[in-house]
Amino acid sequence: MAEKIDKRLRATLFRNRLAEAMRLRGSSQSALARTIGVDRSTVSQLLKGAGARLPNAQVVGECAGALGVSADWLLGLTDRPETAADMLANTLSLTEAPRALVDEQIFQWHKEAAGYKIRHVPAGLPDMLKTREMLEWEYAPHLGRSTDQAIGASEDRMTWMRAARSDYEIALPLFEVESFARGEGYYRDLPDATRRAQLDHLIAVTSQLYPGLRLYLFDARRLYSAPVTIFGPLLAVLYLGRNYLVFRDTERVQAITRHFDGLLREAAVTARALPDHLRALRDETT
Repeated sequence: MAEKIDKRLRATLFRNRLAEAMRLRGSSQSALARTIGVDRSTVSQLLKGAGARLPNAQVVGECAGALGVSADWLLGLTDRPETAADMLANTLSLTEAPRALVDEQIFQWHKEAAGYKIRHVPAGLPDMLKTREMLEWEYAPHLGRSTDQAIGASEDRMTWMRAARSDYEIALPLFEVESFARGEGYYRDLPDATRRAQLDHLIAVTSQLYPGLRLYLFDARRLYSAPVTIFGPLLAVLYLGRNYLVFRDTERVQAITRHFDGLLREAAVTARALPDHLRALRDETT
């Protein structure tokens, strides 16, 4: 709720902010007057008048629109000069999500959040934990003759991510890992040797990198999550398939973080228990 201030103080604040907006915009009194359809003397009075009287809502709105600021800011109701449209553009964006490994945009977000905890619900097995053979099986149909080059670049980026100061928490649906171990559904055509090697790699990595890397399994019959990555307190990214939906405002980043933390609290298999769970699946299915 905006702080209630004296009418005289609000009127003074309006005059000061109007003058500041004009200065930043490079607008003269005459130019502003022409834009909002009033006499120059009216603008002069808005800037130099005294007392507690404020202009009517129409004039305030016209001034705000002409100068690219919000009417609330001119009136002292907020400390943010951006319009609602500008605020939305700065806090919510839609970017392309190519069918690739660690694409350039994802890598830049990881670099931006270096040192912060990264929370991740992948769309399948996490790319950063896959073997080269697994990556080739999964991405070769999309990358064509550039597969080796793309995987090499991806491995360099994933090596950087593993060496960064960030802790990683990853939450996966339990059925994803079980379907993989049994070669079912999406993984039906995956060669057995590739599947076994991937299971052994997951066991080794989640054991060796714990607690810097913690992977949890949640029961999708009880809980649901869309694919999402939360880069510390900075941003949260929803994966839509062809696009990333990016949130940078604190309120939504915190809300998505609470959602992720709920997945961990209700995990069917904790990070500490995961290697043993993977060994049991490997022994059961190979």
